[in-house]
Amino acid sequence: MLQRPASAIKVFLAEDSAMIRERIAVLLGAAAITVVGEAATPQASIDGILSAWPDVVVLDVQLEGGSGMQVMRAVRLAAPGIAFVVFSNNSALAYRKRYLDEGAYRFLDKSTEFDQLAQTVASASERAVQ
Repeated sequence: MLQRPASAIKVFLAEDSAMIRERIAVLLGAAAITVVGEAATPQASIDGILSAWPDVVVLDVQLEGGSGMQVMRAVRLAAPGIAFVVFSNNSALAYRKRYLDEGAYRFLDKSTEFDQLAQTVASASERAVQ
């Protein structure tokens, strides 16, 4: 199977912290992965994702005024081929299980697995179906 070059991977960041979005964008940019949009609220995330049509969404569990689950469910209905990597400090087993059961590709803990994000996004993009 042919792997797509990292520069061809399009990512959307659904994260309520501007500082964390910036750190993620720098990390992914260093891996030549393109961030095509970002948002802090569930509705702005849904609208942005469906407009940008990324390969992968990096999704936080907690967003301003709602949850990442709202985003994942809405987007998966409209665009089931977009992959989700959940990236959160809310990494309790119950959260992990819930998001993975709903179809997330992986669930990473921001505090202990930050360094795994770029490789996980690249792996998730291989499973994305456009």
